[in-house]
Amino acid sequence: MGRYVIRRLLQFIPTVVGAFFLLHYMVSAGIQLRGNPARAFFGERTPSPEMLAAVKRLFNTDDPCLAQEGNPLHPFNPCLGLFVERMGNVAVGDFGTDYRGRLVTDIFLSAAPVTLRLALIAILTEIGIGVLAGVLAGLRSGGFIDYVVKISTVLAIAIPVFVLGRMVQLSIVPFARWLRDNGASDDVMGLVAVTYKLDYPWLSLVIPGIVLGVLGLATTARLTRTSLMENLRADYVRTATAKGMPQRRVIGVHTLRNSLIPVVTNLGYSFGVLLGGAVVTESIFNVPGIGGVVIRSVRFNEGPVVVSMVTILVIVYLVVNLIVDMLYAVLDPRIRYD
Repeated sequence: MGRYVIRRLLQFIPTVVGAFFLLHYMVSAGIQLRGNPARAFFGERTPSPEMLAAVKRLFNTDDPCLAQEGNPLHPFNPCLGLFVERMGNVAVGDFGTDYRGRLVTDIFLSAAPVTLRLALIAILTEIGIGVLAGVLAGLRSGGFIDYVVKISTVLAIAIPVFVLGRMVQLSIVPFARWLRDNGASDDVMGLVAVTYKLDYPWLSLVIPGIVLGVLGLATTARLTRTSLMENLRADYVRTATAKGMPQRRVIGVHTLRNSLIPVVTNLGYSFGVLLGGAVVTESIFNVPGIGGVVIRSVRFNEGPVVVSMVTILVIVYLVVNLIVDMLYAVLDPRIRYD
């Protein structure tokens, strides 16, 4: 296991460097094509060349590469100098600042807990409801519950998140108004809030987290159902049943344990994506998480923030996938990493 983990960690290096280069590539091209963001700092005023040069230095956008339109788009002449400089800064933990002077690390640390809470609620929704629905559907294949699960999961996958989020908001507003008029407690009002509230950092994220987890819930339920039905027909299940082993133990210990391997893969992928920031859900419910920070940085052309934040998210995603791969050996003792 130790050698496998070391190999995976070494594989992180080219992945992170490649992702960083692509981000640098696109951000540099955006500055060249849209203009230097330092100019937007002055609004309609016309700055002197000296003042403009000073602001460019302050924002780290004074590299000559950024003034050569098409340079990073040329396959034989990318802005390697600027890329190497940025990569060196990241290697020593310097992720830069935004255009208001805030460190990117501080921005990430302030937004990450909110996104983490949102992702935890979403992943718990996927596990709690998705796995349970998949197990019930798999055990009763062709029955009423199976058809209900199949139809509901198709609807959940078919409805886009932004549509579902708006539908939930419009449905909750009159209900929340009715609760308020009938003297509901502050905790209840925080739970049915349609926007994020600092006073209720967990309760106000329950509804956005459930909305965010609906798509993953549907995928988890279908994967659990299919995998469970396949394993129920396996030889080892028939052998265990023939030996007189209780049905609850056959399903709960043997069948379900093997059936959860593809489900864990999907959950690990989902959790990595959710930690990356659910941009749409955070925008609908005004959640100040990582997704909102990235969108705002793209809108204001804050290249250092975009590059650094997404690079951090790539690292988080790789670590989550490594943990998921290690969980395979826990679920199935036959799996060994040499």
